[in-house]
Amino acid sequence: MRPLLLALLLSLPVAAAGADRIAGKPFATRSEVYAPHAMAATSHPLATQIALDVMKQGGSAVDAAIAANAALGLMEPTGNGIGGDLFAIVWDPKTRKLYGYNGSGRSPKSLTLAEFRKRGLKEVPPHGPLPVTVPGAVDAWFALHGRFGKRAMADDLAPAIRYAREGHPVHETIAYYWNLSVPRLSQWPGFAEQFTVAGAGPGDRRAPRTGEIWKNPNLARTLEKIAQGGRDAFYKGEIARAIDAYFRANGGFLSYEDLASHRGEWVEPVSTNYRGYDVWELPPNGQGIAALQMLNLLEGYDLKSYGFGSPEHVHLFAEAKKLAFADRAASYADPDFYKTPVARLISKEYARQRRKLISPDKAMKAAEPGVIPQLNEGDTIYLATADADGMMVSLIQSNYRGMGSGMAPPGLGFILQDRGEQFVLKEGHPNSFAPGKRPFHTIIPAFVTKDGKPWLSFGVMGGAMQPQGHVQILLNLIDFGMNLQEAGDAPRIQHDGSTEPAGQNEAMADGGELDLESGFPYETVRALMRKGHSVRFADGPYGGYQAIMVNPHGGYIGASESRKDGQAAGY
Repeated sequence: MRPLLLALLLSLPVAAAGADRIAGKPFATRSEVYAPHAMAATSHPLATQIALDVMKQGGSAVDAAIAANAALGLMEPTGNGIGGDLFAIVWDPKTRKLYGYNGSGRSPKSLTLAEFRKRGLKEVPPHGPLPVTVPGAVDAWFALHGRFGKRAMADDLAPAIRYAREGHPVHETIAYYWNLSVPRLSQWPGFAEQFTVAGAGPGDRRAPRTGEIWKNPNLARTLEKIAQGGRDAFYKGEIARAIDAYFRANGGFLSYEDLASHRGEWVEPVSTNYRGYDVWELPPNGQGIAALQMLNLLEGYDLKSYGFGSPEHVHLFAEAKKLAFADRAASYADPDFYKTPVARLISKEYARQRRKLISPDKAMKAAEPGVIPQLNEGDTIYLATADADGMMVSLIQSNYRGMGSGMAPPGLGFILQDRGEQFVLKEGHPNSFAPGKRPFHTIIPAFVTKDGKPWLSFGVMGGAMQPQGHVQILLNLIDFGMNLQEAGDAPRIQHDGSTEPAGQNEAMADGGELDLESGFPYETVRALMRKGHSVRFADGPYGGYQAIMVNPHGGYIGASESRKDGQAAGY
């Protein structure tokens, strides 16, 4: 190279990462998706196409969400299935209101805190029969369908039944997590027989690999029974009796009576206003209000002037998370057992008081709850759909830890969740284990309205990452001016180590760990260390995002998580 040309090139300013992209969106892995009539965003392309087909055939956004969720239970058993729970928020264009559904199940009535103590357990184990709670997903399907469905439930379940019987190729990320689950879950009866394939040697079983065709005829038969017999086919029929017999035979406690008495419930979403946008979450036993608490705290800072990825942005986010999660650990629980002071926790006045605890220069090592309870006594999928009539659905569903408990009743084709792991084995705590109680729940759908009109249906799956992810998406959209796809693709923050409302409920004393995804400037990392943050490298715990936004020019805008196998598509 000529010396003059080399000198000229070296004198040019260094461009920001991705600045050479035509769209000028350095974080976006691909463009947003635009469509005039309907949109679906799920973590699996085939599920997205099923949702679109349902809406093309006259189904509502709720029909599409149910059909996609049923398919995901087959196609992504690493994150969800009919053995798990479901929460949803629906925008109804007829009444111009949001409706929330809490489809979480309760602990077995025959299992007590004394039983855990007798076994010498300080925490609910993550696998096997003890963490299993009643699966609420099927009940939630029928509740949502009864109010907002337009097609027969049999039609909504038909695509999943066909794929279960005929097979589909396993996608890359799902194959990765499936392979991780097989060694730790194959000890439980029914799992290896129904969720592995023959390996190289005699008796060797393994997870299906990327691209291999996976069939689940047992699940096809189970879904057919539900399609024909309705909700009660699952909770009061042959399926419930098979589950009861399986747990009796394998040292479990979940019974026919637990299933038969299950009920989900319609709940009123709660909200806070963040810079002119009304952000809606569901109240406890879920953790959604933690996102509202964080937004209230962060509203007091000019994040836009600090800029995305600045030390101030990351530091303030982490400190707000610590304060919100201190309340989460102390006060979020089943409202039938403890009345979480929701109005107080999500109030602006409370945020003003708590904000005084945040130092601009120093990371807090411990965070105490601001409201002390006054007692009277892993994985997941997220999807969004939107139809031509203006109905929008925000739905999240999970078996909890990866493929759940590992307990898979023979012949049924699904795994029961291990959501009971989220209880505390401490007497007197709001989230303490009790018979017939709903545990603290991590899965949370979200919705945003502006001036009383729908603006955004979105979610970020992934345990304690979920409220953190909700907040980051909104900061990216509202404060940092990113588009819908870029807001999800931008590098994420996860703070880990806060006091948890589960396990032994031990208080954070060391400030926890701050995980930063690749893409944050090294100058930011060094500045955070100077403030006392423990910054570490973590590979992959940053959640999974799907979103649908109302296009102000008509129709919808969709975005899907680049860290997953999913797709946003419309017509």
